[in-house]
Amino acid sequence: MAVSLAFISIFDFPVFGSWVAYLMICIIPAQIMIGVTWGTNRPEFATKQRQPIRGLLQAALTIAAGAIVAPTYLAIAGGNLTPPGPVPSHAIIVSVIITFWATIIFGGWPFKTLFKNEIAAGVALLVVSYAVNFLLFRLFFDYGFMKGAPVYVESLDPHGMFNALSALVFYVTCLSIMFLLLSFDLWPLTKFPALMRQPVLGLVWTAVCIGLGALVFWIGVNWIGTDVMIFMVNVPIPFIFGSIIVLNMLQNSLTAGLTQPLKGVANALLVAVIGTALAQLYRLLAPVLHSGPPSYDLEIWLASALLAVTFPFLIFFAEFFKFWPLAKSE
Repeated sequence: MAVSLAFISIFDFPVFGSWVAYLMICIIPAQIMIGVTWGTNRPEFATKQRQPIRGLLQAALTIAAGAIVAPTYLAIAGGNLTPPGPVPSHAIIVSVIITFWATIIFGGWPFKTLFKNEIAAGVALLVVSYAVNFLLFRLFFDYGFMKGAPVYVESLDPHGMFNALSALVFYVTCLSIMFLLLSFDLWPLTKFPALMRQPVLGLVWTAVCIGLGALVFWIGVNWIGTDVMIFMVNVPIPFIFGSIIVLNMLQNSLTAGLTQPLKGVANALLVAVIGTALAQLYRLLAPVLHSGPPSYDLEIWLASALLAVTFPFLIFFAEFFKFWPLAKSE
């Protein structure tokens, strides 16, 4: 986190909120695929090396993937306009969520079945995830509410089914439900063996994420009346960030002596408390920025600082470098 904050401090907000956040998010889907689908055991030329070379090679691979994705999405979603505006930025953000959906919720199905070679399966998963994400983005996101704003470009607006900000926050809320189920080790789904195989598990898990996500979104945004972006940086994003701390950085060790569902309840509480506390810490360290509509400067900075920068830095350290040099390398 200290390294992340030092990195963030290099940039002023206009650069950080556009280019830095966009480019950092471009590497995250590859990072997820390498960590989950390949289990950080591929490519072999990297895994044969000792730390820190192994971690550096795998990190370089995610950067190489991002170097392909960044100009591609900037062209097809952003019309090659620079700096990246809200349309390509939102499109690349939800690509992370679709990659989580493909790698974790569906466990790499059907790619692991279609391809015996793990490298091929992972690359195919990544390519299809980006393609599916772009189609869903075109279907769901509408930027008509931004007409008249300097950043609005009519030709880039997908004119989808929902207000773009609501769609974005709904995606992120559903992702937080995915992490909630991980805190419970998929209990109570594990009570039903017939559900614990793909694609049945993926379909059921998706339905749970959408159902509970819709409920949480409705309570926070429609019932309580919280602005969607303020809701996002106060509810689902701290929960996602707290999940990374509890489940990845602390290796799910805080509740190791408990059984489900008590373990899940304890995990969820820890995730919520730790994630909220760290989000508030970041908020205190943020530069002086306008909060709320129409620009949402503080909300964009906070979301980008937590999930676009600190999240990949944490995963690099925990999964690629295996906590080197704090832990002995294998």
